[in-house]
Amino acid sequence: MTITESGAETTAPPPSPTHSAESTPPSGSTKRSAGNAFQALMLRLHFYAGVFVAPFILIAAVTGALYAVSPTLENIVDRGLLHTDSTGAARPLSEQIAAATALRPDLPLNAVAPGQNPGDTTRVIFSDSSLGESERRAVFVDPVTAQPVGESVVYGSSGQLPARTWIDKLHRDLHLGDIGRYYSEFAASWLWVIALAGLVLWFRRVRARREKRSAGWLLRPDRSRPRARTLNWHAVVGVWILPVLLLLSATGMTWSKYAGENVSELRKAMSWTTPSVSAKLPGATGPAPATGEHAGHGGAAAPAAAPDAANAGVRVDTVYAVARANGLEGPLEITIPAKDGVAFVAKELRRPYVYTQDAIAVNGQTGVVTDMLRFSDWPLMAKATNLGIGLHMGVTFGLINQIVLLAIMIGLITVIVRGYLMWWRRRPTKDAGRITVGGKAPRRALAQTPLYLIVPLALAAVVVGWFAPMIGIPLLVFLIVDIAVGLAARRRATA
Repeated sequence: MTITESGAETTAPPPSPTHSAESTPPSGSTKRSAGNAFQALMLRLHFYAGVFVAPFILIAAVTGALYAVSPTLENIVDRGLLHTDSTGAARPLSEQIAAATALRPDLPLNAVAPGQNPGDTTRVIFSDSSLGESERRAVFVDPVTAQPVGESVVYGSSGQLPARTWIDKLHRDLHLGDIGRYYSEFAASWLWVIALAGLVLWFRRVRARREKRSAGWLLRPDRSRPRARTLNWHAVVGVWILPVLLLLSATGMTWSKYAGENVSELRKAMSWTTPSVSAKLPGATGPAPATGEHAGHGGAAAPAAAPDAANAGVRVDTVYAVARANGLEGPLEITIPAKDGVAFVAKELRRPYVYTQDAIAVNGQTGVVTDMLRFSDWPLMAKATNLGIGLHMGVTFGLINQIVLLAIMIGLITVIVRGYLMWWRRRPTKDAGRITVGGKAPRRALAQTPLYLIVPLALAAVVVGWFAPMIGIPLLVFLIVDIAVGLAARRRATA
């Protein structure tokens, strides 16, 4: 919900009849006045924030719709790399690694991701210093014939191929780098604010109607009043998609630059970070390499030197068998250590309908398990974060997840378009020698709001603004501009 039309359709319900000077206003009248002032405040926030922020949210919705179906597009565009028509038993991973290494002997071996289902290719992954951050090079091998079928750059821990990576970066930063990330953080930060303000307005409007005893009016448009049809569809569709919008806004902020850093610090302070399995072998000296999470857009670390490919391949066969024997049944990526004293680490990958991400560290020489981390042992918030990221990426429930996200993005686009349509119908015009803003919200809403509401709202705004600067800074600018416009209007009225 982005812009709410004002006028007879959206302004607060009229106040109760005025009492005489000798009478004391009943408590119900006071509550109604406070409620009306709060509604006017929400209307002002919803309208003006919607006018200026909605274009950024619209861009995020359009690119997000494409991002939602990018896993399916990847399967179509890169089918020749991801799948093979060969049938039969898979060759040992050591043979597949040997074939890939023969194709790229110039690159250090980094990891291998065996094909999970019949027809899936195996990824043999190499580090390549010529690539960008979070990028690696993968050779795709037919597991039945142990012959390479091609190679490609893969991005992040999810192993996105170039087409999907291009869509990912379009949604994240419009291919503008760090500058472009401001747009996505701005949109993600304000989406939930505008949506919740719109929900308050719609809920109070429905309660004020004759049908207020029927909760159904919250979830279906009122077709009895054609003039309000656009407003009704704008609000009701917004209510339908609100839960998913809140999820997308929250998970999107975790990937942002400023709010994302604060989220990371908060997770550390609350012990909500994703735990990692230790790759350090008993008796080894020096720090163990990092094996922590790489959340969706994140990357993977490269080894310092190339291990012996032949020995590594044989040991991968052992590690793979040990991982399967210990219950890691999902798709795996086995990290190959670059030096002695480090274990092989097998981790379950985020894939459709895979709800666990167990990890195990194995001594490649002896096949002894040196450490294990079950998904069931993760902190609750780490599990919730992992689930939210998978839903945001359209991965958790596969094609169903992607279709739902696509529908939500289309719904959000229609909400924004209807909001601007309402604004355009009351667009800026010259009236009595002055320019008026169409659909303006009532002024003095803040001054008329009771102190017991102002104080917690102000404190919440300060906390949220500090935690998410892309909310705090624009909110301060909105307030300064609004005060300046109000003072100018007062001077004109006095003159």
